[in-house]
Amino acid sequence: MFDGAASRKIHPLYVDIDLTTRYIQDVQKVSGEIPWSIDGKTDPWDHVENAMGLSVGGCSHDARRAYLWLANGQLSDGSWWAEYRNGMPKKDTYKDTNMTAYIAVGLLHYYMVTGDRSFVKELFPTVCKAIDFVLNHQGIDGQIYWAESPDGTVDKRALLTGSSSIFMSLTCAVRLVSIVGDNKPHWDAARTKLAQALRCYSHVFDQTKSNFSMDWYYPVLCGVLTGKAAHQRIDDQWDTFAIPDWGIRCVSERPWVTMAETSELSMALASIGRIAQAEQVLSWIKNNQYDNGAYWMGVTVPDKIIYTDEQTTWTGAAVLLAADMIYGLTPASRLFVHNYLKTHRFMYEVN
Repeated sequence: MFDGAASRKIHPLYVDIDLTTRYIQDVQKVSGEIPWSIDGKTDPWDHVENAMGLSVGGCSHDARRAYLWLANGQLSDGSWWAEYRNGMPKKDTYKDTNMTAYIAVGLLHYYMVTGDRSFVKELFPTVCKAIDFVLNHQGIDGQIYWAESPDGTVDKRALLTGSSSIFMSLTCAVRLVSIVGDNKPHWDAARTKLAQALRCYSHVFDQTKSNFSMDWYYPVLCGVLTGKAAHQRIDDQWDTFAIPDWGIRCVSERPWVTMAETSELSMALASIGRIAQAEQVLSWIKNNQYDNGAYWMGVTVPDKIIYTDEQTTWTGAAVLLAADMIYGLTPASRLFVHNYLKTHRFMYEVN
């Protein structure tokens, strides 16, 4: 079993692992819930990312509490509401397919760090219900519809970023199947169909968000595009979104960069083997941090005005995950590396 405390003796060049981890711990509630910030809202996707950040920081016990909070609050159809406050769903919120699917990524990440197969088996039914909910929203061309309202109405838009993230969730879910010794061939078939849509049927995805950097790099980060296609996608829009020495724009035409997008772009670079460039990008935000370990959400260019004072946990978690990929702090550092899950067999995996 991985000794998280030992990993924290390795301090990457640009990230204080301990300080940022402690901030996420400080915001986490006794129930296990991890809001965006103190007294802030919680959504299932960022909650999982925070749990992953805790594992990177050597606090897998707290990550376990976070996953149990999700399991205990799962709805009967396998989903979660998109927004909670103090454990209670916001009135008239919706169910987001991407947010629901992401527990598969978190649970596999936890397993890679800890080797705790018993916990994977305990939460696998939760993952099953979540993935089946998501696949019930798959369109005829393979795309995943993004949301369902409280009355059951499905919003039949498919988002490129969200569907790319779901592809990663399905990749992890299929791997969890092999770890627990189950059989879910329809998951793999749905994953293949989604990949085909993402690679070949751009017309089925919402085109109104192409000016967001996440639509640029998420197909690479999540392994939808690999090899030459992945490198080409990063290079083609580099000048649109990257501001050297500052970070990555959230929106192409807006004069600000965000720490989370910068960290995730760093992860995307690391996923295709461009480690030196990933480290350089992460270095651009090294000083954009509060004394308590939280990172600024974003900053304007060139006047360097922090455009919100909310100190989000998930921004710090994204920095931690990027640092792990670059510096190999945990056994989960290769989770997003292309083809790693396809070719590598874990120690406790069922043959």
